[in-house]
Amino acid sequence: MKKILVLHTGGTIAMSEDTETKAVSTEGRNPLLDLPTIVDHNLELVVEDFFYVPSPHITPEHMLSLKERILLGITEGISGVVITHGTDTLEETAYFLDITIGDTLPIVITGAMRSSNEVGSDGLYNYMTAVRVAASDEAANKGTLVVMNDEIHTARYVTKTHTTNVATFRTPTFGPIGLVNKHKVSFYQQLITTHTMDISSVKGRIPIVKAYAGMGTSLLDLLSASQIDGLVIEALGAGNLPPQTIPAIDSLLAEGVPIVLVSRCFNGIAEGVYDYEGGGIQLEEKGVLFCNGLNSQKARIKLLVALNAHLDSTELAHFMIEQV
Repeated sequence: MKKILVLHTGGTIAMSEDTETKAVSTEGRNPLLDLPTIVDHNLELVVEDFFYVPSPHITPEHMLSLKERILLGITEGISGVVITHGTDTLEETAYFLDITIGDTLPIVITGAMRSSNEVGSDGLYNYMTAVRVAASDEAANKGTLVVMNDEIHTARYVTKTHTTNVATFRTPTFGPIGLVNKHKVSFYQQLITTHTMDISSVKGRIPIVKAYAGMGTSLLDLLSASQIDGLVIEALGAGNLPPQTIPAIDSLLAEGVPIVLVSRCFNGIAEGVYDYEGGGIQLEEKGVLFCNGLNSQKARIKLLVALNAHLDSTELAHFMIEQV
């Protein structure tokens, strides 16, 4: 018999809509605890109301607590993990667990776009689907997965693409790696590289700055090594910045602040292509780290993990650039 650890953390999937005001909140008891769960008789669910917060309240400290609970669960003989989570920061928690635990056992995160008492609520269905995936033999060695709307996505590349649509989670460029139908869980793709970095703390101040046409140094000038431990920049196109930003970039790099660059584009990767002032080739030569294929919020999580692993500058650069 497989034992699946279920950790409820809050979010829309665990909320109810006020019938008068239509406001959705975490008032009262988590409704997931009272819903019927129809699972295979060969499964044992160990259910914990781990914490009960909206996803904008999730912090790296919450993510670290989840990691530690899962590692404890492994010693208790669990076969897989299901986490219910609010969708706003779901992809960040998923990616954090992916690079700090790895593919030791199936970890599946799910959520909902409609609260438990709304018409067409998707919470219970997504929850049961996530349990099926976590219990499937095929989910082994796939890392942390995000399962919603009958699709299975990798934590590394999935992202929330719509504010309200139930099909909000998508994987740009690559698509889902698997599908769930009425009788079967099927996988069609798998990540070819994985790397795990174990950490015991999540300290670090790492802001995200988005580049825009005509951007100067005024925003970057507010930052210094005494205020931040790293910086993630959503750059233009393939990985370029307006030339006016370069003096501030040089100053931060000289102070030893690691700068990680991703593209603000929805698809594709950032890479050094253009050789002009502010172009990607120049930025790479200066020591800006191009994070391959990740969006800014996941690049931030990756840098946070790297800093708390106490990597030296060479190790940090390698970790941030490689496809993890």
